[in-house]
Amino acid sequence: MKGYVYYSKAESVRNRAFIDDLIIESEKLGIELHLLVEDEKPNSDADFILFRGRDTTRAAKFESEGFRLFNRAEVNRIANDKLRTFELATLLGVPAVLTSRIRSIEEIASYPCVLKTVDGHGGNEVFLCNSAADAELFFTKFPDRKLIVQPFIESSARDIRVFMVGNEVVGAVKRTGNGSFKSNYTLGGSVEKYILSSWQKKDAKTISKAIKSDYVGIDFLLLPDGRWLLNEIEDPVGARSLYTTHEFSVAEKLMGYIEEKISVE
Repeated sequence: MKGYVYYSKAESVRNRAFIDDLIIESEKLGIELHLLVEDEKPNSDADFILFRGRDTTRAAKFESEGFRLFNRAEVNRIANDKLRTFELATLLGVPAVLTSRIRSIEEIASYPCVLKTVDGHGGNEVFLCNSAADAELFFTKFPDRKLIVQPFIESSARDIRVFMVGNEVVGAVKRTGNGSFKSNYTLGGSVEKYILSSWQKKDAKTISKAIKSDYVGIDFLLLPDGRWLLNEIEDPVGARSLYTTHEFSVAEKLMGYIEEKISVE
C-alpha cells in the first residue's frame, strides 16, 4: 500500500515530528508513506492522500484526479468555515455558539463580543471586542476577509477538544487559557486529559458521523454550569496536546484506521 501525507511548506516544517511518527507507524503496517509538499505532484498509483492542509480547492482537485483523501474535501470545506460549522450544528441539534456573518460594526448588537475571520485557525484571528473602537480596529486589520461575530460567553477560558478518528473518540483534552480568553495550547494555554461523559461523546459522534470525517478535532466551550457549546471543527487538527496528555501514538491509530478503510473500499 502506498500513500502520501500532504502539508503546505510552512506546516511541513512545523509538524516534522508528527510526520516522522506517521512514517514510522506506516512502515510497521507495510504502508509506503511519503511527504507531499505544496505544489508537488503525487504519483497516480498512490492508494490515498492524508490531506493535512486547509486549501479546499487543492483537496477537491486531488479528489477529481481519483485519489482517496483523508479527510475528504467536503470535510475541509465545512471545518474551515466557522459559519458553515454553526449551521451544521444547528441542523444536527448540537448546542453551539451563536454565529452570524457580519459586514459592518453597525450590525453588532451589544458588547462584549468576539469577532473572527471565518477561516482563521490557531486563535490568531480571534478578537474580544469591548467597544465599537475595538471592533473598528478588527475591521481595519481584516478589510478583505469574510467575518463573523459571536457573543462573548464566559467559560473561564476553558474548552474541550475532542479528537475523533472515524466515528471513534480517541481522546479529549481540557484547554485553559493563560491570561487570555483564548484557550489554545499553542498560544501558551495549559492542557490536561479530560474524560467525556456519555452525552458529550454523543454530541461529538453526531458531528463526525454527519460530515463523514476521518480525523478531526471538535472544540466545545466548557460553561461554568457544566454544559458545553460547539465552537469549531479543526481540520487539520494538531495533536500536540493529545501527545502531551495521553500515552499512545495518534499516528498509530490514524494509520491503522487508514489501512482498514483502504482494505475494505
